[in-house]
Amino acid sequence: MLRQIKYFQSVVHNGSFSEAAEECHISQSAISQQIQALERELGFRLLERKNRKLSLTPAGEHFYQKSLILIADYERICRESARIAHDEEAVLGIGYLRCYSGSEFHQAIEGFSAKFPEVSIRIEYGNHEELYDLLRTGKVDLVLNDQRRAFSDEYMNLILTVCSSYIEISSRSPLASLTQISPQELKNTPCILVASREQQETEREYYHNIIGFQGEFLFADNLEAARLLVVGGRGFMPVEGNGRPVNFGTSLTRIPLVRGNEQIMRNYCAFWKKDNSGYYVEEFADLLKEQFES
Repeated sequence: MLRQIKYFQSVVHNGSFSEAAEECHISQSAISQQIQALERELGFRLLERKNRKLSLTPAGEHFYQKSLILIADYERICRESARIAHDEEAVLGIGYLRCYSGSEFHQAIEGFSAKFPEVSIRIEYGNHEELYDLLRTGKVDLVLNDQRRAFSDEYMNLILTVCSSYIEISSRSPLASLTQISPQELKNTPCILVASREQQETEREYYHNIIGFQGEFLFADNLEAARLLVVGGRGFMPVEGNGRPVNFGTSLTRIPLVRGNEQIMRNYCAFWKKDNSGYYVEEFADLLKEQFES
């Protein structure tokens, strides 16, 4: 019956018996006979054929929608069972935004590892474009990234949080006394970004053209190195978060970043390919969402 269901899905998807037959590499008469056999097995009509046009019956529409889930689950079970049969290690590849400073990701990792100790986690760090390339080329299964593009239908796009934007600056700076600050007011202060050498120009263009920082840019390899530059009075660092006190003592001050009278907001999302929507990927995405909601 599974093969008949796949034939039925192909007919619905293509809207044509002939195109479905070509896609499934069988004759048109054979695929028609298989659909009829499926209808006899089920005891109800799936398709209406009028004036050479195909349409789903109400029961057929329901069956089609549910069958998509059924086949996806079946194929996932087959893949996972094959992995177990061949004693292959289960690995979940996750891409993490290099400059993100929240604790949600690490808490999700901890929860996932406790729930699935048999699954190894491989973490790749990168900026927005590096993470996008890792996901696009299949080198990771899921990424935690900021949103800089319109959502694509090729991916699952799960908004985890809408973050308020801030800057971190040395508490010794005169700017630290401000209750809010705009990009224009920072034009004479260097902006410190976390980026690999390959991504420095991409990050500079984004923060210059989109966010509006007009001054000099300095770069650090990681978040800790960037904060040390800030503490040393070398410039400010843009950050996102919920505004709660952060654990770096009194050496840094966090100031809301505004445009006009509104604080700048940014989306942070989990992205993964729809054709890689396996059990472990979705489990980790659910745990990540729970951490951001708690």
